[in-house]
Amino acid sequence: MTCTGMNMKSSSTVFREKIQFGKVERCIDMGRRPVHFILSTLFIATIFSIFLLYSPNPLYLISKQGLEQQASSPMQGHKSHQKRESCDLSKGHWVRESRGSFFYTNSSCATIPESKNCFMQGRMDMDFLNWRWKPDQCDLPRFNAKTFLQIVQGKTMAFIGDSVTRNHMESLLCLLSQEEIPEDIYKDSEDRFRTWYFHRSNFTLKVLWTKFLIAGEERMINGTGSSIFDLQLDKVDDGWAKHLPGVDYAIVSAGHWFFRVMYLHEGDNVVGCVYCNEPNVTNRNVDFALQMSFRATFNYINGCKNCSGLVTLLRTFAPAHFENGAWNTGGYCNRTGPFNETEIDLTSSEWQMRNAQVKEIKRARKFGGNQGKRFGVVDVTKAMLMRPDGHPGEHWGNKWKGGLNDCVHWCMPGPVDTWSEIFMAVLRKEAGLSSL
Repeated sequence: MTCTGMNMKSSSTVFREKIQFGKVERCIDMGRRPVHFILSTLFIATIFSIFLLYSPNPLYLISKQGLEQQASSPMQGHKSHQKRESCDLSKGHWVRESRGSFFYTNSSCATIPESKNCFMQGRMDMDFLNWRWKPDQCDLPRFNAKTFLQIVQGKTMAFIGDSVTRNHMESLLCLLSQEEIPEDIYKDSEDRFRTWYFHRSNFTLKVLWTKFLIAGEERMINGTGSSIFDLQLDKVDDGWAKHLPGVDYAIVSAGHWFFRVMYLHEGDNVVGCVYCNEPNVTNRNVDFALQMSFRATFNYINGCKNCSGLVTLLRTFAPAHFENGAWNTGGYCNRTGPFNETEIDLTSSEWQMRNAQVKEIKRARKFGGNQGKRFGVVDVTKAMLMRPDGHPGEHWGNKWKGGLNDCVHWCMPGPVDTWSEIFMAVLRKEAGLSSL
């Protein structure tokens, strides 16, 4: 009797085994040879168990479709992992979402500065909150204050830079305060250096204010500031540098103060000038001065002997959006929605500023790796080029300044909160918690 001729509904149980390798087919009629069946079954079970225990390639139960997919693309899983690893958070677009970037309100965050509290200052439109940044290659996780505080537990974080840097820190402070209310433990007389402490998380958050990161002095004419600055390209501003030891995470940024007349010095020598056009003085672009500032900053960090384990993150330049004039010539920013990618200029001076910063963080990473220093990038420039609607504009309590518009800083809540989402993704990667 052949196997195909057996009656599968008979009282005799049939065990059928097919082995494709060698095309051998054996059939055992259990009704006639029960002893052989039992012995064979035990033998096969033993061999199968040994295979499961010691095989370097464990056996997976997968569907036929899964087998076909693996056969046609054996590196598919590897490529998927590579895609996650190489996801560039800076490349993407804004997508409409009703929940948007609305993480907190006037009532849920008591530390929103009045100058960035756009709704308190009379802004009526709210649609600018209903957009989320969507990277092209992956999804950007929402900010999670509890997870963030777990990552930085027992650490000290310092935001180093100008008032836009502080704007970022103030946004982060509001986001974190939804999980834990910090204590304001230090403020200098000018409110430029400030410290908050999260008791439950044992986390210290600082802001260290500096115009240029490097040493710079404004020229005075008859006791009045001239808006002309002398910058020392080979010396950092000691105001922030002296606070660096003991910091675990430093978020560094600068840029907006560089759009001024500046004489550039190395030691006692003038090596260039921005917006000067003087004979016998090398004319330099703004991005050159900015790049040299970041080079000096990162050189100082790499050379800091009391900064073991420091993680330094560059937050790239966030552009202003003045239209029909500059800040002091009637420029304004009254848009209510984002630009799309075709409406921004990636050859602009703002983009060149970003490129100068990124060049220096790459250089710093190369030289700092051997010293245990780590460097990362929170790249927000392209995303923020698309958000002319995110500034306070006239809604910042500006009556005492003659009605000038603020198209440099960012409303809270608003697109600025996305910076902390990108920041957290970078921070998770540094902590080994994510492949983004």
